[in-house]
Amino acid sequence: MAARKRASSVTNSAKPASSEPTPATKEQKPTVSGEDFRLAPPKLGVIFVISSLLCSLYLYLLCFHYNVDNELKRPILINAGLSLVGFFVTLKLIPVAARYVLRRNMFGFDINKRGTRQGQAKVPESLGIVVGIVFLIVAIVFQFFNFTEDSVWLVEYNAALASICFMILLGFVDDVLDVPWRVKLLLPSFATLPLLMAYAGHTTIVIPKPLVSYVGLEVLDLGRIYKLYMALLAVFCTNSINIHAGLNGLEIGQTVVIAAAILIHNVMQIGGSVDTEYHQAHAFSIYLTQPLMSTSLAMLAYNWYPSAVFVGDTYTVFAGMTMAVVGILGHFSETLLIFFLPQVLNFLLSLPQLAGIVKCPRHRLPKFDPATGLLTGTKDGTLVNVYLRIFGRKSEKTLCIHLLVFQGLACAFCFMLRHFLAGWYK
Repeated sequence: MAARKRASSVTNSAKPASSEPTPATKEQKPTVSGEDFRLAPPKLGVIFVISSLLCSLYLYLLCFHYNVDNELKRPILINAGLSLVGFFVTLKLIPVAARYVLRRNMFGFDINKRGTRQGQAKVPESLGIVVGIVFLIVAIVFQFFNFTEDSVWLVEYNAALASICFMILLGFVDDVLDVPWRVKLLLPSFATLPLLMAYAGHTTIVIPKPLVSYVGLEVLDLGRIYKLYMALLAVFCTNSINIHAGLNGLEIGQTVVIAAAILIHNVMQIGGSVDTEYHQAHAFSIYLTQPLMSTSLAMLAYNWYPSAVFVGDTYTVFAGMTMAVVGILGHFSETLLIFFLPQVLNFLLSLPQLAGIVKCPRHRLPKFDPATGLLTGTKDGTLVNVYLRIFGRKSEKTLCIHLLVFQGLACAFCFMLRHFLAGWYK
């Protein structure tokens, strides 16, 4: 993670694994020349392995296992093609953008490598803006191939893009101005306004079958309370990605794992239903998730350990908002929350410190030992530190892989839960 240097001052610390702002330890440094900067090459071998593991099942289900209607499969494949183009464009733009942010002295130092040569390297910050811009371009261009002027989904699609765009802007503002974390919690509330105002879907929830006899209803209409729920879900998803962080590749890694689970869930729901509107809702989710995953994988090629760039809060809030939007408009918010199980656990562990009940330091990162290259868990309430306290010291790369495997297991648990509770719960 990064501590940011802006203008002639540098923050000589790391961004904490929480939503608290990084303290500024100012010292005079010469301006960095972007012209002399050479970015480390992308780790495409790692990305090939990760993408193969995450995408193979989804593509098999879409193209072979389920008999998806051609009229529905065609725009999904077009979207996938545009997303692949977005992957290569993002890959090419990141080195260019890295030079520009260095010219503006937006860089940081990796605190998890403090005391080593890598810990002294200046790492470009806030490169999540590249992912956000390419994502928006892909999503907008896709409208030409799928939506007509009278499409019932066009208004909500554009409202979703407006909310995501709003969140990218607010995230970049946070990277530049270092917004206090209490203010940061409220930013997603404003970003969801376009979506809430344009939302014309149902506001009902299906009562779980074991509770029907107590409630007296099978379907409950929440009215405007449902929109409040939508706003709160967006706030949680956006900030939960931001506070479950602190390791090279962790923010993007958890995003691509959840995105793969969302894609698999959507194609399974399309294949198991004959309801046309239901198909369109889940296809809508796929249209936004595929570009998110492809552009994120391109960024991960540079952000994987050892990180050549930092994504900044721009990426974390953008990714969280995008997944919240697809969960809301795809009508699977309950499933989405189970996909976010590690983030929920991290939030619950962080709650005493975030609420001020327990003293909350500026940095909630593990302690790095430059002699061994291993991280040791501190007493701070984050999933990263708790994992280290339970399973012992680990290198940053190993710890990140373990946490991403845990994220994958949480998503697999969600699919198992849906399978065993089908027909009994709802």
